[in-house]
Amino acid sequence: MKIKLNNVDSKIVKENSTYTLVDNTDLKNLVVSKTILHPMQETTGHKHDGQEEVYQFVSGHGVMDVGDNRGFRVHPGDVVLIPDGAFHRVYNRSNYEQLIFVCVFDGKRYH
Repeated sequence: MKIKLNNVDSKIVKENSTYTLVDNTDLKNLVVSKTILHPMQETTGHKHDGQEEVYQFVSGHGVMDVGDNRGFRVHPGDVVLIPDGAFHRVYNRSNYEQLIFVCVFDGKRYH
C-alpha cells in the first residue's frame, strides 16, 4: 500500500482552532497520523510511557521540544525520533503558514 506524506487522510481524530489531526489506521500495529498545526499555535505537549514515535515534517517551519532538547528548529524533510516516555511539543511560530507533519506510532493513541 502506498500513501503520500501530504495525503495521509483517513479519519479526522480532532479538529479545532489549534490543529487538525488525521489518522490512517490501515495497518494492524502502526498508525500514520498527519497533524496540520495552524499559524501561531502549538501542541499541548505530552509524553507516552512505553511508546516511541517518529515525526517527519512535510511543510512549514517550526520549533520543537523533545525531552531536554528544547527549542530546536524543524523544517520540511526533517525527521525527529521521539524516545519512549520523552515529553514532546511542536510550535508553529508563523503568522500565515501551516506546519504539517506526519507521525508514526505503534497504534495506541494516548492523546
